[in-house]
Amino acid sequence: MSFPAEGLPPAEILAALRSFKTTDLDWQRGRVWAYIYQPDEAATTLIEQAYLLYLSENCLDPTTFPSTARLEQEVVRMVADLLGGDEQVCGNVTSGGTESILLAVKTARDWARLHRPTLDQPEMVLSRTAHAAFHKAAHYLGVKPVIVDFDPATFTADVQAMRSAITDRTILLVASAPSYAQGALDPVPAIAALAQEYGLLCHVDACVGGMYLPFLRQLGRPITPFDLSVPGVTSLSVDLHKYGYAAKGASVILYRNRALRRCQLFASTDTTAYTLINPTALSSRSAGPLAAAWALVHYLGAAGYRQMVATVQAATERLIAGIAAIPGLEVLGQPVMSMLAVASPTINVFQLADALRRRGWYVQPQLSTPHSPRNIHLSVSYGVAGQVEALLADLAACVAEAPQWPPVNRELVEMAVAILLRDRSPAALQQLWQAIGLRAGELPAEMALINEVLDALPDAVANELVIDVFNTLF
Repeated sequence: MSFPAEGLPPAEILAALRSFKTTDLDWQRGRVWAYIYQPDEAATTLIEQAYLLYLSENCLDPTTFPSTARLEQEVVRMVADLLGGDEQVCGNVTSGGTESILLAVKTARDWARLHRPTLDQPEMVLSRTAHAAFHKAAHYLGVKPVIVDFDPATFTADVQAMRSAITDRTILLVASAPSYAQGALDPVPAIAALAQEYGLLCHVDACVGGMYLPFLRQLGRPITPFDLSVPGVTSLSVDLHKYGYAAKGASVILYRNRALRRCQLFASTDTTAYTLINPTALSSRSAGPLAAAWALVHYLGAAGYRQMVATVQAATERLIAGIAAIPGLEVLGQPVMSMLAVASPTINVFQLADALRRRGWYVQPQLSTPHSPRNIHLSVSYGVAGQVEALLADLAACVAEAPQWPPVNRELVEMAVAILLRDRSPAALQQLWQAIGLRAGELPAEMALINEVLDALPDAVANELVIDVFNTLF
């Protein structure tokens, strides 16, 4: 596509954009069980209005737009109040959970540089169930991730394994509240106590649970303490655009005190340009997501969130019970909230995900690990809660038809694995793309074969393959 020589009429532009969306799954009908967290219509309208009201305001310079600083301070204080923070707790609004986690790791690294200046290779200890954003942060920031096993029955972090992994280079312990993949709540008090014992920082990734678990507790459910009320927790991340139902681009990173948060900040007077001070990774950022989050929290209040959590939790429990009643399917571990993983000892779940896609559903395939079978992930949110029975019906239908599915071509998988372990040159990759049906610029219609190949590869090779595939397709 070349750069347009002349402008187009607005109506033609909008028509083109609408036509592009016709290939997307219809999330508004509750068919997408990941990525999307939508509230009711009235809340959605308010979000859109608040977002547009602050679309052009820039959070980069609060001296120019002081209202953005007020919005950020109030959002941070409200979230801190919900999550056990006292008046010393501080933080910032970020673009999402990955940025919040990136900042937490950056803060731990710079805190170590300040207090342990002779440390040459900082390490953080985390369970394999922790989110990939920690691996991304480690890659960007030069912090070594030390991965430990988890309890294969509960999918919670193994505290003793974490203890054994601590060395004189460790700067940070990580806990999940809960982990995304199986919805398991780590033993945060024990992990935070371990951090205190060794004088380490402890970050709790509550990106998915921070705006859900407190209200579940208010509804009378026993929830193990996980937030800043737990001694030893030094930072916590929580996404407002997940179970806070705000517009995309809104997360919060909280710190125990300003001394810690200072290590998050960046400033520069080193150029011929203006003085730069960034509390987060981004410089220019629209205040739209911030204003939308502020508006929605005020609109729903604790009572509104409790009602939504009650609806979603009831739907989750019905879903879990329904899955248990389908022969050949099982829910992994003990999900503490509305995120779960479904495995099968008899059915190829990668093919099951494709079969559901053909029926208009999206679920997330997840690869196996030494202590976790391949599975499909489901995020139950308010917008999909009313579709549980329809999903269960199609799940049962797909399982019933599974014996008729053609088996995945094992010879092709083995050939692909052999090629990738031996050679990832452009010529070898081109041979592989042709064999498994990938075409440049085209998304594959089904993913089972690709997921089979990824599942059979060592992580390091699989990661390179994903990068190669993405680099080829787009």
